[in-house]
Amino acid sequence: MFLEVTQLSVTYDGQSTPAVRNVSFGLHAGDIGVLIGPSGCGKTTLLRAVAGLERASAGVIRLGGEMVSQAGVSLPPESRQVGMVFQDYALFPHLSIGRNVAFGIDQLPRAERQARVAEVLALVGLEGQQERFPHELSGGQQQRVALARALAPRPRLLLLDEPFSNLDVDLRERLAYEVRGILKAANATALFVTHDQLEAFAVGDIIGVMHQGELHQWDNAYTLYHRPASRFVAEFIGHGVFTPAVIRDVAGEVVVQTPLGNLNDMSECPLPSAYLGGACDVLLRADDIVHDDDAPVRAQILRKAFRGADFLYTLRLASGETVMALVPSHHDHALGEWIGIRAQVDHVVTFNRNPCPRTAWTAALRFP
Repeated sequence: MFLEVTQLSVTYDGQSTPAVRNVSFGLHAGDIGVLIGPSGCGKTTLLRAVAGLERASAGVIRLGGEMVSQAGVSLPPESRQVGMVFQDYALFPHLSIGRNVAFGIDQLPRAERQARVAEVLALVGLEGQQERFPHELSGGQQQRVALARALAPRPRLLLLDEPFSNLDVDLRERLAYEVRGILKAANATALFVTHDQLEAFAVGDIIGVMHQGELHQWDNAYTLYHRPASRFVAEFIGHGVFTPAVIRDVAGEVVVQTPLGNLNDMSECPLPSAYLGGACDVLLRADDIVHDDDAPVRAQILRKAFRGADFLYTLRLASGETVMALVPSHHDHALGEWIGIRAQVDHVVTFNRNPCPRTAWTAALRFP
């Protein structure tokens, strides 16, 4: 691992609860890691600790095999050879683009410095823009200048703290893909912080989901979506709901009984003994629910959100359970309408039962 963080904690003065608690993860050279989570979850504090801008209260950080932080020892930021890109760009308005990019490489000979500035500006798609000033560029262009400036000194690790938060939604998504391409072209190792899932999926090779100072899961986007390690990850990533279920062994076959009927062929499903009485909550993603007019299960449309190619429907079953479904946009049903649905689940994701009032359906199954 190029970046290794082991049991890292950060506690601010005057606070009893750590802002970051016992976080461990690793990042291979040339990979892009993303930290995602709600505001206040500790992701920016963790990024700043890796940069050396916050002192860790416990744990170890190694960068390229070198220990840069452990109890009582912390290398200053300038000694870690880490580059940073901030959400406010932090460009010098009185300096040209070329001089902004050259700011961190003033020690190089003039010809070498000019060549490096031209190289990184070409890398970010701004070749020939050295003489312009920040106010003459769009927000997306300014962010690419900030990225070029951070890359110019050839840092061992590049850290990006919500770099697109000041941009509009369409530009953020497009720039996220562009930045990934730039970082890969530069063979840069990077750690990126965002609260936006689409950005995380567009940029990251590996993604960490944080909540209340803890890292719940560090994995690729596909696994986070389909194999969430905790209930929080399951709720935070993607669209889905938990619905009560019972896992039973029926004639030697594991069957998951849900309000939408039985889920069969569950080769990776936990055994009934994994939960008391087999009672659990099953995660149903919006893409697990199929609109089918011939299905025996009916659901009422509570809400719908038009997304272009599809609608995201929020549906209520007769038993009171709520599910979500992605439905092609030519199926434009009215609020309050009842439609047929069925579950089409390739693999089941279950968690311990969340204590809540029983619905008519759960009472009928006599769950413990």
